[in-house]
Amino acid sequence: MSPVRDDFRRSQVAIGALFFVLGFQYATWVSRVPALKARLDLGEAQIGLLLMTCGIGAAVSFPLVAVLTRRLGSRPLSVLSALALGVILLALSVVPNYPVTLLVLFLDGVAVGCLNVAMNAQGAALEARFERTTMSRLHATFSAGSLLAALLASGVTSVTGSLAVHFGLAAALLAVLVLAARPGLLADGPAEAAEPAAEQGEKRRRGFVLPTVATLWMGLAMVFGTVTEGAMNDWSALYLKDYVQAGAGLAPMGIAVVSVMMVCARIFADGWRTRFGDGRIVRVGSLLAGAGLALALAVGGVVPTLLGFACVGLGVAAVTPCVYVAAARQGADALSLVAAMGTTGLLAGPAVIGFIAGATSLLWGMAAVAASAAVVALCATRISWPGQEAPAAPAEAQLAADPT
Repeated sequence: MSPVRDDFRRSQVAIGALFFVLGFQYATWVSRVPALKARLDLGEAQIGLLLMTCGIGAAVSFPLVAVLTRRLGSRPLSVLSALALGVILLALSVVPNYPVTLLVLFLDGVAVGCLNVAMNAQGAALEARFERTTMSRLHATFSAGSLLAALLASGVTSVTGSLAVHFGLAAALLAVLVLAARPGLLADGPAEAAEPAAEQGEKRRRGFVLPTVATLWMGLAMVFGTVTEGAMNDWSALYLKDYVQAGAGLAPMGIAVVSVMMVCARIFADGWRTRFGDGRIVRVGSLLAGAGLALALAVGGVVPTLLGFACVGLGVAAVTPCVYVAAARQGADALSLVAAMGTTGLLAGPAVIGFIAGATSLLWGMAAVAASAAVVALCATRISWPGQEAPAAPAEAQLAADPT
């Protein structure tokens, strides 16, 4: 293997570990929400507030994350925030009461916001440095982390119900992964590396700056993309059960179909991005998601509905990776804002769909999901995508066709 290929794969594995850590940590504590509920004697509304508090922490962390990314760089911020997520797991295992739990989960949201921005900056830097697409596969690694966390939770709880044992084991695994990944992380993001030193210093002195119109278009694309993704996770099973009249065994298949299609699409999406370009992938994918879901809603029936859900999973899989790459090219502020807007969409989207369904019907709520996918395609026409005029790759970057 050539030194260039070795360096690329070493950094790819290291950055992939960050995505894995984020998915693993989130799924770990979410999988034990019932245990937290029982131990703290919480009601359903209190659990809802707990989950929302984490999202709020991530959403409001935008100004802090933008400043930290510029001052520290994505590599140190990645390591610190990933290690903080492990400490938060340990804190959750010993929280004495509900107010302290709210505080811990708010801090968890802030750490998630920091790691989300930093790891996507690392992924964008990797693509820029080696002129190879990899962001979609990195996002697939996030899903792999969530899956392993679920399996670990199942295994640990079959042996012991102790949160301290489970979260302690998970935190130790996170620490090992982060420390092992640290040497392979990249020192600079593409945006900073491309700027003169004097301009970088001026940005650091100014602190937070207002977003550009281009950044706002990226943020809107991320909002409606995450609304589509989040709403499918939260409402697909209920739609199948209550509106399509699917059996109890088939209702969960909505989430399964969307999730499997997203993971599979993200594994192959980097090759599609190289061949067709990010902008076309986002536009076509979003239109496929919106049109496929709309057609399924119009036709009705279990099989057409599941096929429509599959179109959504396939169509939106590459939206967030591509938008993150485009935002990272605009600098730390743009990436931080886009990440925060994506978190807001993921947090608020399912609730908005619920309000629409409550005022009309769940059919119209799902129609709004289809419309949100179409809005992503519209926003994508206003974004300057990387590689629209692809430069000739240097000889050292002409690696074998293997996308990894």
